[in-house]
Amino acid sequence: MTAKPNILFIMADQLRADYLACNGHPSIRTPHIDALAARGINFTRAYCQAPVCGPSRMSFYTGRYAASHGASYNNVPLRVDERTLGDHLRPHGYRVALVGKTHMKRDDEGMAHLGISPDSSRGVLVSQCGFEPFERDDGLHPDQSADPDLRYNQYLRCQGYDSRNPWHDYANSAEDDDGNILSGWHMRHCHRPIRVREEHSETAYTTNRAMDFIDEAGDTPWCLHLSYIKPHWPYMAPAPYHNMYGQEDIPHAIRSEQERVAPHPVVDAFMQHSESREFARDEVRQRVIPTYMGLITQLDDHIGRLMGFLEERGQLDNTLIVVTSDHGDYLGDHWLGEKELFHESSARIPMIVVDPRHEADATRGTRDERLVEAIDLVPTFIDAASGNSKALDHRLEGRSLQPVVNGQSGEWRTHAFSESDYAWRPARLALQLPPDQAKAYMVTDGRWKYIHYEQHRPQLFDLQNDPEELHDLVPDKAHDEVCRRMEATLYDWCRERKLRVTVSNQRIESNTDTAHQRGYLFGIW
Repeated sequence: MTAKPNILFIMADQLRADYLACNGHPSIRTPHIDALAARGINFTRAYCQAPVCGPSRMSFYTGRYAASHGASYNNVPLRVDERTLGDHLRPHGYRVALVGKTHMKRDDEGMAHLGISPDSSRGVLVSQCGFEPFERDDGLHPDQSADPDLRYNQYLRCQGYDSRNPWHDYANSAEDDDGNILSGWHMRHCHRPIRVREEHSETAYTTNRAMDFIDEAGDTPWCLHLSYIKPHWPYMAPAPYHNMYGQEDIPHAIRSEQERVAPHPVVDAFMQHSESREFARDEVRQRVIPTYMGLITQLDDHIGRLMGFLEERGQLDNTLIVVTSDHGDYLGDHWLGEKELFHESSARIPMIVVDPRHEADATRGTRDERLVEAIDLVPTFIDAASGNSKALDHRLEGRSLQPVVNGQSGEWRTHAFSESDYAWRPARLALQLPPDQAKAYMVTDGRWKYIHYEQHRPQLFDLQNDPEELHDLVPDKAHDEVCRRMEATLYDWCRERKLRVTVSNQRIESNTDTAHQRGYLFGIW
């Protein structure tokens, strides 16, 4: 064990927290992720800071809330001046790389203003969210405008899959009984196997590239963000994972008729989205969810393969490992599809931390119910790299998990927060809101979950007595005092955003009330 452990930061896109066996799923098989939970600490009440890909990941990578970094939705650029994980770890001697997805949109306007070329060494890092892009793959699209030169497309063509866009035509499409190609973008086809062998699938390829990076890094301390696209849609899996599970393995839908009869206006607008209307149908859930589960078990098998690879290379006991997700997936819960709102199915994420150092032995194999946020990982990694995250407390808004992982007692946060900017979604048009008013905020103290909607009434759920969040307590007005208290907490949080990022708090402390000593003789008679 060296002083600076390697860091393996694994993220699975759209992986629900409750779709792991170690988190209570009754039928899914995830033995390798379960083994990591047994080796580390499983944070069972972790929340993303924005339940949609782009802003959630920008919060993961900056250690800051979406309200602070400003990249509030997919394809909203992350400002060129925001510091990310790579900026914090490279000064400590780490090679910080990406294999997989970031969903980051670069700030072209900001780079042009500063004269930074995207092709320069600095420009590449700024363009790739601070990561060395060892293998970036954000997923593609079904049309011919998709990038034919993406490495995964090149790889598939080398394996004999002849197409301009084999990502779509083979890796995310199936065939019917007559050999006709069936696009995976149509969920009715997701029970059929994709047209590539399992060893050529996205998940297998991404794992292979992670191994390539680890071999290339050698003895240099490294931080690898291994970011899998699956189980995110298109919900298409290779054989044998496509039919590994059946309807009998699907948990019941978390929803009630009352939610549909008298919905909150914003939730109702989301219920009218096409993905929600489809997932409200049992036929769709019964077709999609077994494949979603198969994709998770495939992911688990490749994580197991990667753990074996690390052990063979003598790196397993020198690598800090995190397994998490950027957000969940409604899968028909609450009559909704996709994510973006704040029910547990969408906003809660898995968070497993395995620290091989002996200081973490006290928490090995434990479940921890403290409120954890995605923004906690950046300060955790800084501290693991022998840095000092507290010296960055003017910028970082997360809290290092290192003391918790090491079993140290002490004060912890009392609330967790998440945000939604749904300005680009049909719901905004249905609600007749201007773009800057299509916002919502969640705060929870573990017992109560309160949701503030701009221009609409709030929601309140009692997670202790109503863990499935089926009963909105606001309409009966019996919990007005709880609502006032949670709204005040949210107001305090809004005022506490760390926006003065160019001067550290330590520098301010050392310069406070020193004007006269520094020669500024104002206010003297």
